[in-house]
Amino acid sequence: MNFPILSSLILLPLVGSLFVLFIKDNASKNYQNIKYVSLFVSFANFLISVYLWYQFDNSTSEFQFIESKQWLKGFVNYKVGIDGISILFILLTTLITPLCIISINNSINFRLKEFLIAILVMESLMIGVFCSLDLIIFYLFFEGGLIPMFLIIGIWGGPRRVYSAFKFFLFTLLGSVLMLVAIITIYWTSGTTDVIQLYELGIDWKYQNLLWLAFFSSFAVKTPMWPVHTWLPDAHVEAPTAGSVFLAAILLKLSGYGFIRFSLGLFPIASDFFTPLIYSLSLIAIVFISLVALMQDDMKKLIAYSSVAHMGFVTLGIFTLTQQGIEGSIIQMISHGLVSAALFLCVGVLYDRTHSRLISTYGGIVSIMPKYAVVLMIFTLAAIGLPGTSGFIGEFLILLGAFQKSFIVAAIASLGVIFAAAYMLWLYKRVVFGNLINKELLKIPDLNKSEIFILWSLAIPTLFFGFYPEPLINTIEVSIQDLIEMYDLNLTSYIESGGGTLIK
Repeated sequence: MNFPILSSLILLPLVGSLFVLFIKDNASKNYQNIKYVSLFVSFANFLISVYLWYQFDNSTSEFQFIESKQWLKGFVNYKVGIDGISILFILLTTLITPLCIISINNSINFRLKEFLIAILVMESLMIGVFCSLDLIIFYLFFEGGLIPMFLIIGIWGGPRRVYSAFKFFLFTLLGSVLMLVAIITIYWTSGTTDVIQLYELGIDWKYQNLLWLAFFSSFAVKTPMWPVHTWLPDAHVEAPTAGSVFLAAILLKLSGYGFIRFSLGLFPIASDFFTPLIYSLSLIAIVFISLVALMQDDMKKLIAYSSVAHMGFVTLGIFTLTQQGIEGSIIQMISHGLVSAALFLCVGVLYDRTHSRLISTYGGIVSIMPKYAVVLMIFTLAAIGLPGTSGFIGEFLILLGAFQKSFIVAAIASLGVIFAAAYMLWLYKRVVFGNLINKELLKIPDLNKSEIFILWSLAIPTLFFGFYPEPLINTIEVSIQDLIEMYDLNLTSYIESGGGTLIK
């Protein structure tokens, strides 16, 4: 295929944002046109990504649809391409974006045009991250995503939006500065920032530990891993619903993707050395943060802490370096993207009606919002990993991979499933069942047509992939096999060389 389909995916939302920019928003008709243009562009991008998945050859681990253009002569190439690992994240991004736009409705009542521009720019940058095959290009897309999310939280957020926005920005930026230094070091030692070439050349083992830590400093904050997770609950609580959806569904997946693509791919010796560290931090996130989630009285904050715990499963699975563990981590990230997005949307539905996120405000809403209660139940069960949902597939494979490496690690991680059931079912019980004490709730309507469409658009793939995960597994299987083989070969070569430079 000669058509630059990946560049089209990256650029189309940017072009759409320019159209939105030039629409005057001083009339109600124009107000609707802004929404329609944004929605049309994002939906078109989703259809292109579906076509891309259809054309994707999952029988090979080679990068496909590669585009390469010289940008800064002799230094940086604009190089993009996809394999089985990245294409699913592109699909997730293009699915979530139009749903975010639809969900806005009347929740954003000022500067709508600027908000939609931020969403579209965000989509472009996130797709760019998952397509990048050059470290510099990856870094630019990776850090560029900070700006629109910073604006979304800081302008359209809650009462403490400025504090939360700056906390989010500083946490993520400081971690990424070290990654930039590492990228410059890689160019200085290897003479290239091309990811494919670096896979072939290898990184000298003498530098791997320090480079791995530099990349880790950025990915750990973005995940977020304990103890650098504190920005996430604040960001979620203050962000508007659409911002929380994008943050949970897409932004948190950048680090998991980075761990697989770069930490394992470029620094296998260091990854093996630091695996106990990852196990320790992941288990703390799974167990301790789950207990913290149990103590929350704010629905958004509870779901935010549950995201930290679920991402603990992801990092654990990645560093098991087993086929099942890494496959489970990717499926868990896709599942978490669908489920967490839906849970934040469910909270947004109640908040738009009552302007309260406190669990104590609710109770007994099953009698007045039965449609809402059914949908929330589906996503609650998916969040705890009930069989028949996509959450079960991911967690089961991760635990299976962990058992192959360490019984104790897997046993401790299994506690996370129990704790997840505790805080999610308790949340559901307090909000949906019980006595209807707050009589003001009698006035609130059930789900409208747009809310039903959005939530079932997320519920259907959650249930479908829970019963039939084969399309996901088939897409990622060969790429992961190749990654593990390359990883094992590098470790073997390192041992055989007696600690010298990797033998290719």
